[in-house]
Amino acid sequence: MPTPTPTTLPRIAWIGLGIMGLPMASNLVKAGYDVTGHTLEQAGLDRLAAVGGTPAPSVAAAVRGADVVITMVPASPDVEAVAYGEDGVLAHAAPGTLFVDMSSITPRTSVELAEAAAGKGVRVLDAPVSGGEAGAVEGVLSIMVGGERADFERARPLLGALGTTVVHCGPHGAGQTVKAANQLIVAANIQACAEAVVFLEKSGVDLEAALDVLGGGLAGSAVLSRKRHNFLSRHYPPGFRIDLHHKDMGIVTEAARAVGAAVPVGALVASLVAAARAQGDGGLDHSALLRGVERLSGIDTGRAGRAGRSGRAEDVGRPEGAGRAESAGQGGRR
Repeated sequence: MPTPTPTTLPRIAWIGLGIMGLPMASNLVKAGYDVTGHTLEQAGLDRLAAVGGTPAPSVAAAVRGADVVITMVPASPDVEAVAYGEDGVLAHAAPGTLFVDMSSITPRTSVELAEAAAGKGVRVLDAPVSGGEAGAVEGVLSIMVGGERADFERARPLLGALGTTVVHCGPHGAGQTVKAANQLIVAANIQACAEAVVFLEKSGVDLEAALDVLGGGLAGSAVLSRKRHNFLSRHYPPGFRIDLHHKDMGIVTEAARAVGAAVPVGALVASLVAAARAQGDGGLDHSALLRGVERLSGIDTGRAGRAGRSGRAEDVGRPEGAGRAESAGQGGRR
């Protein structure tokens, strides 16, 4: 695939048009790319058409004739369902196609996909993202990429239409490993912020003033900045659902165990994320970890937090043939 120029932009097949996938695909359309997309939900197909993309009735139909295939689906089983099988990407992508998986999955799944794709003459990059729905909409995602350097360089222009930080992290699976580390840091940061919020309020401090001061010092972070309104309002529209962060913390603990890395804080935060999900908060934004701290502190949180809308976080209408239900669609960045 030649390096894109204004007259040779590659044709894109996009699979997964949820909260993360749709704005990302839309940004490629705005940048001049020809995008054909597939998702299970008609609403996602309609929204893609409204921004100038072409809806496709199946994975096979989307992939046929594409130079680059991009997937943005919730988890490893979904990627496998999209990639393999009679209707899958590998069955219909032409040799030389670049397959960029932007889902957050296990490093092992990414490595296995690259190996399987090589036998078909298809090149693969794992390119998970961080930045959540806002980052997807604004085109300012952080994109961590694993795979061959030459393939990364060829993909860099289109990835640059999706994010402002685009980094090659190493061989196949390296992007997913960095994403796992990102999710570990984000979860621990949210939990620390949540504990600070409850501590401050129970101490009678003006919470808004305190967050202003903390945000301007060493305690300041993207998490504190982006989730500040959620903490103040107790309103948790799903930019990135607890359900998905629960999945990601499983990836963290599994991958760390595989390489012999101790993650004691990660293990504790993983259990707190799991507890929030068990309490019925899985559909809320991960900033709703605050509700868990409130419960532990004897504060009545009510039966359910406010999601504001029925949300899917990292994507999709789950593609056809996927072997499990997904409650919904990033993606935060996640």
